[in-house]
Amino acid sequence: LRSCSPGRARRTNASRRACLVARFGDIYAQERLDAETLLKTYISDIEMVQRIIYIAAVESFHAAKMAYRQFKIRVRDTLSLGHSGPESLEDTVLDYIVRHEDLYDVQGSVNEVIRSMNINPKISFPPEIDFIVISTLIRELCRVAFSMQTLVPPLDIAFGTDGELFSETKYHRSFDSDFTAALVAYHVWPALMENDVVIVKGEAVTKR
Repeated sequence: LRSCSPGRARRTNASRRACLVARFGDIYAQERLDAETLLKTYISDIEMVQRIIYIAAVESFHAAKMAYRQFKIRVRDTLSLGHSGPESLEDTVLDYIVRHEDLYDVQGSVNEVIRSMNINPKISFPPEIDFIVISTLIRELCRVAFSMQTLVPPLDIAFGTDGELFSETKYHRSFDSDFTAALVAYHVWPALMENDVVIVKGEAVTKR
């Protein structure tokens, strides 16, 4: 049996992970606030603005993960025809995806996110405006979410529901929260997870 040497993707895993975790933090600090400022020019309800941004984040990760799965299947089907090693087929596929992330159709994911948001019953938008106004935020989230799927293990966001018990390990409370309240009224930003362990806290609003 040939010994399988770790591929380039696995060798660079730690440095890519650090960059992506930092980028996720940057998006929270910059693009999220830019999107919030933009939305406030159309919507006076700050809760609705924050709900829109949170749902955009959740839908971006969902769309990017779906796109990654489809991309990986196509790459595996193509590379399996001529694969002979020394790396395993899985490592070869991963290396190819990491080297060719520019082939990811990010605009397709952005369109998918906007379609999903348009039919989401929890958020509404003035009819003369389109969610495309926050496409910069959506695009950056899709990019980082897609890249996070190439990590071993991949990174994902925590699943959050209105009314869930507030978790100190998962979220920071927003400044306008009721700090004595035990339940989440709504989420502002998702927590980042690795194997069900929180590595970056999200943000939530607690109210009685």
